[in-house]
Amino acid sequence: MHPILFQFGFIEIRFYGLMYVVAILVGTALIRREVVRRSIDLTKESVQNFIILVVVGGVVGARIYYVIFNPAFYIANPAEIPAIWHGGLAIHGGLIGGITVAFFYLRKHRIRYWQMADAVAPAIILGQTFGRFGNFMNGDAHGRPTEMAWGIIFPPTSIAGTEFPGIPLHPTMLYELVINFSIFLLLWFVLKERSHKNGFIFASYILLYSAGRFVVEHFRADSLMLGPLKAAQALSLAIIIITGALIIGYKLWGSPTEPESMKLKSLKRKSSRGAQ
Repeated sequence: MHPILFQFGFIEIRFYGLMYVVAILVGTALIRREVVRRSIDLTKESVQNFIILVVVGGVVGARIYYVIFNPAFYIANPAEIPAIWHGGLAIHGGLIGGITVAFFYLRKHRIRYWQMADAVAPAIILGQTFGRFGNFMNGDAHGRPTEMAWGIIFPPTSIAGTEFPGIPLHPTMLYELVINFSIFLLLWFVLKERSHKNGFIFASYILLYSAGRFVVEHFRADSLMLGPLKAAQALSLAIIIITGALIIGYKLWGSPTEPESMKLKSLKRKSSRGAQ
């Protein structure tokens, strides 16, 4: 367990950064496939531009969110603000940044927002899965001390090892990795193969991730705080309530509207002819 995969002179390849690269490459392949399958009117170049802009917006949003909740440290150490390789990217901030950029990009290209959101949701949660492995190798996003048999003692040079030297900790990054990958399997192999209204897959992703994060946050030792509350838990609970209300209120799991239904039937006919 070490944050650096290999080092050659002053060049370092870190697991944390490598996982972001892997997530982008795999996510790009999945999104391109879904754009074609759903007949979304975006060229390969437009899809690539969309992904790049959303990733940049997500990283910036994730960092701003994290810095906002750690003002004392970053006021005293302003040079650390851009040092994302030291850790400190908050997924909720990343979602806010990425969703905002996606909204304006899709609006400009006159693409249905929720249709595209459904196409990218599996790629997002799979990317978060890779990211949590990077957290594990980096020794951050760590849990509190535990006497459980699976508790992990992190290296003394890691963030977790520095805070809790020689003490077994909940591997919360691995807890979340398992949850995230399970959500991906559900979205990719089950939900996307069924007919439903636009927005259902993305709403399911948001709801399930927030529920999992709410539970995992209980075991975290490095949580961002919102007064006496853990910020991630408070925000996750709000997202669960709002998203659940939207899913129920709009019956997103139900049959798509007439234009969407006709489009799905057309896609199935094309797929059937291709299989022959």
